Amino acid sequence: MTSSILNALSILTKPVGEVSVSQAHGSQQQALLEALQANRALLQEHLQAQGREPEVLEVLAAVRNQAEWASEQSEDITWSFVQECLVLLLGLGRHLAHLRESFDQESLSSLPADSARRRTPEAAPPLPPDVLSVAQQRTLGTGLQFAVTLGLCPYLAAGVGVPLGRRSALGVSVEGAVRRAVVPSPERRLLITAFALLELSAVPSLATELFTSHLGDVMAALCQLGYRPPRPERGAAASEKIHGLAAEEHRKCREALQSLLGKVYQPIVIKELLVLQGGPKQSRVGPGAGGAGVGGSRVAPLAQAPAWLRRLCGQLLSERLMQPGGVQYVVRAILEGAGGGDSDWRKCDAVARILATCPQQSLSPEAYYSQVCPQVLELLHFKDKLTAQQFQRVATRAALTMVDERLEFAQPYLLEPLFKPLLCCGRITGEVEAKSSLEEWELTRCVDDVYKIFVVGNRPSELLLRSLGDVVPVIFALYSFTKQNASHLRAPCQEILLWHLCQAESGQALPLLRRLCGLGAEPGGGVAPGWQFSPGSEGGAILTPKEPISDEDEELYERLCGEQWRVECVAQLLGEMKDSDLPANFFLQLLQELTSWRAEQEVEELEQEVDTSSMTLLELELHLIGQVAGPGQKLALLQVLAVLCEGLPHTVLLRKPAQAVEFIVAMLQRACVCLEQGGEGPVEAQTLRMGMGLVAALMSGDTKLSGEDYSAMSKLLPPLEQISELHPDALLKELATDLKAAIATHGAYRPDTITRAAQHHATHTHTGTPRAKPTPTARHTQPSRAAPAATETTARAQSKPAKRTEPLITEISSVSTATTDNRTPAATGAPASSAERLRVWGSSAERRDRPPAGSIPASPFSPGTAGAEGGPSFISECLLEACDPDVPTRAAALRTLTRALQNRQQEALEAQEKLVTLFLENLEHEDSFIYLSAIQGLAVLAEAFPERILQRLLGEYQTGPTLPSSQPEHSLETRLKMGEVLMRASRAMGELAPHYGHPLIGAFLSGTRDPDPSVRASCLSNMGELCQLLRFSLGPLAQELSVCLTALIKTEKEAEVRRAAVHVITLLLRGLSHTATQVLSDVLLDLYRALKWVVRSDRDEVAVLHAQLALEELDDIMRKFIFPEQKLEKKITVLP
Repeated sequence: MTSSILNALSILTKPVGEVSVSQAHGSQQQALLEALQANRALLQEHLQAQGREPEVLEVLAAVRNQAEWASEQSEDITWSFVQECLVLLLGLGRHLAHLRESFDQESLSSLPADSARRRTPEAAPPLPPDVLSVAQQRTLGTGLQFAVTLGLCPYLAAGVGVPLGRRSALGVSVEGAVRRAVVPSPERRLLITAFALLELSAVPSLATELFTSHLGDVMAALCQLGYRPPRPERGAAASEKIHGLAAEEHRKCREALQSLLGKVYQPIVIKELLVLQGGPKQSRVGPGAGGAGVGGSRVAPLAQAPAWLRRLCGQLLSERLMQPGGVQYVVRAILEGAGGGDSDWRKCDAVARILATCPQQSLSPEAYYSQVCPQVLELLHFKDKLTAQQFQRVATRAALTMVDERLEFAQPYLLEPLFKPLLCCGRITGEVEAKSSLEEWELTRCVDDVYKIFVVGNRPSELLLRSLGDVVPVIFALYSFTKQNASHLRAPCQEILLWHLCQAESGQALPLLRRLCGLGAEPGGGVAPGWQFSPGSEGGAILTPKEPISDEDEELYERLCGEQWRVECVAQLLGEMKDSDLPANFFLQLLQELTSWRAEQEVEELEQEVDTSSMTLLELELHLIGQVAGPGQKLALLQVLAVLCEGLPHTVLLRKPAQAVEFIVAMLQRACVCLEQGGEGPVEAQTLRMGMGLVAALMSGDTKLSGEDYSAMSKLLPPLEQISELHPDALLKELATDLKAAIATHGAYRPDTITRAAQHHATHTHTGTPRAKPTPTARHTQPSRAAPAATETTARAQSKPAKRTEPLITEISSVSTATTDNRTPAATGAPASSAERLRVWGSSAERRDRPPAGSIPASPFSPGTAGAEGGPSFISECLLEACDPDVPTRAAALRTLTRALQNRQQEALEAQEKLVTLFLENLEHEDSFIYLSAIQGLAVLAEAFPERILQRLLGEYQTGPTLPSSQPEHSLETRLKMGEVLMRASRAMGELAPHYGHPLIGAFLSGTRDPDPSVRASCLSNMGELCQLLRFSLGPLAQELSVCLTALIKTEKEAEVRRAAVHVITLLLRGLSHTATQVLSDVLLDLYRALKWVVRSDRDEVAVLHAQLALEELDDIMRKFIFPEQKLEKKITVLP
């Protein structure tokens, strides 16, 4: 019967034949009416011939009996056609609904019997009887189109919906063919058609076709029927007569509209409501203008909707927006189907502006923002790439606009929920304490949202920066944690911090950097005390409680390491800001604070003399806390300066000449403070000379200084004036005067002293040492190392030879030439000009680097090389200088002797006993430059004479230093240094390591029983390095090594020793590689069990990490052993 009804509908809506059209001599409207009348007559003939199918006639008769309008006769041909069409559609709908109801009942009753069959995956579910074929759907769509075009659209008021004239050229003819003056009235016709279509929408298979194409027309009809006010020029009775509708019918239309809007996909509803709102204000367009607009080349703009309809659509849109998920519906309605062009970005900005503006229909702005702001944040969490990109832009723009325009509502409903996880990290609440941690997804989502809104949105304002500044310490703490681990949060955290530091004003960024470094009275912020970040399971981070540390030393160590790491992370952040002045400004601010210390030193000394006997306990406590806090802040400042100088290049710290000038000003001011206090230490003297050398280099550089640079350099005039008046050195006073004159004249006056000082500064800067030491032979040819000085600085330098402070620019000492008759004016005490002294002292480095008379310049350490004629030998001179109390002189002599041994100089090889004793004595020196040179020399000796030297070194290592000059309190340090010597010697022996390695292994094994844990760890470390070299020679020692390492791993209390024991196994497996299964075949299982025991039972994370690395090495070895690499080889066998 479904096919019969659809066949009848097809006859009613089929196109008119060509013959019939040609016979129509009237207008297009008349042809349309004749076609409708002809199709209606054909339908009647078809239905009368359907006596064989009485079910169709019964269904249609039931529809006509229930609907009074179906049996009414009308003079309007179009309405009569609509009546027939609606009757067929309603009959089809009721028949399909009955079939579906019967099908559902049969499915429920036959469910137990068919359960076994439905379990099979290949069995398809039965097809419902209300499903239509493609051809049937096409026929249904045609019928619905005729019903809407002839029964709805002609009766819509002006401005309600899209008129037919805007849709097609035939629409004008349809509007002209409709007769509105005959019964039923237009409003009654509109009501009948609308409710008939709503009845069809109850059938799912018909509702899809109806709402896909005609939802807007149905909504427009219901809006007009339910909400259109009566015309003011007519009375109530006249209005009722014209409209033909009762109040109850109006109410039903309003209820039907609300029901329709609630069950249809909301983005489609929002689209249709936007269309119903109409276009902007414009001149009123007449009925005939629409057709012209369609037929012309340009389409006329959409007509403006009536005021009542605009208000109604606005109210309905506001309701859609403020419902749960309404923001997403609005965004999808406008952006769905967008391709990502420029117009789509403009749409995103327009939608964001709509969301950020409170509608007039809202009860209160607070209620609106409380519902919309959480939904805006949810737009940031979509996974689909294109959708996420569009939604992210809308959410970002909407959030930024809300913050700029309605901060009083954005703060509690947008920013606080956005920052909530980060704020919880800084201020632990009861909710977090109850959960004992902050979930990983919460932190990850929070950081991603902040990154999208602030960094990607990139619309900085004072309000945004201030709100973000509250959580920057927590983000920095998270960033510092991610720098120690592999985490996907590192990049967004770094970008957020860099964005905030770059966009913030200098007055806000500098205090924030000080806070992050732990400087100042305020704490550094970050996570709450007693809590820490821990690695998450998905590469993020979680907030967990800290484990309490009972040992005070370990707690202090952890705190100091944390402060050091925090400062290094700040330096890494500043290193990324290559195009910003913030790193230089921060560095210069710290230098200025460093300069102010000396000025405050006298005040602090006076404060230390305060009588505390009359203080109360509270006052005394505050006084003591203040005394401790001051030095602590100074140490923290020095730590920050040290890290910045070490970790940042000069191109970041001083990227502009003005910044370099500020740096020099800070250096000179610090030196001036020392001069005012009447004392200049070695550091201050070197700082002063470096600063003046930098000024001279700026004045004499290749880059031409501009007027702005000279204006910035005018800040140097006061400290240079002070130096020229107060400094005791006449040469520095003259140089300061010349620099001051050159700066004041903008380089017009530039004496030679500035150029020479700049060249001397550049020479020492490139060599990397303050001053080049003279060669031993050159020193011997000088009759006097220091003649009577002409200044106080020289006298102080001679009175304290152990702490000599030699200038960077000039050498304040008299230098004698090879002959005693020709001496410089400074040496003879005669007066000399400044230029002459600079000429002599400026070329001193060149004379020092010149090889002495009688030597071979190409190879100063070649065998047989001696000093000057009549002087002692080269090696003897080096031995004498190796006993010099001056640290640089002694270190240079030790390294010279080491190079002589490396070059196999005969005299050095013959003096091996003296060299051993000399190196062992210097091994106990406290200066690292000295004992590292001695370690290198002993390693070279052990490589050259392994049989004799190694035995002595082993004795020193096992029993401690045996020299008469040895100090007992330095025995432990010396043994550790001796272990370094043995490790370097074993590395240098190479292929001879198996021959000489067994005594070393025995010494290291015995050292593992030493009572000091540092010695035990050192022995294990050296053993690991040696085991990599012994390879197959380890076979006889494998059992002993296994027992020793296993025992230490399971019984040792010190974590460092356990780490070293596990690391020995790692190095052992790494050195043996694929041969480990042969060399360690008897002990490999024991080593594997020991490593697994560490992974399961050891509490030290570092030891567990070493064990995991060793297990990975063992896994690679066993995989290659079990699954050897397949090689394609050809073997040729020669038969006898």
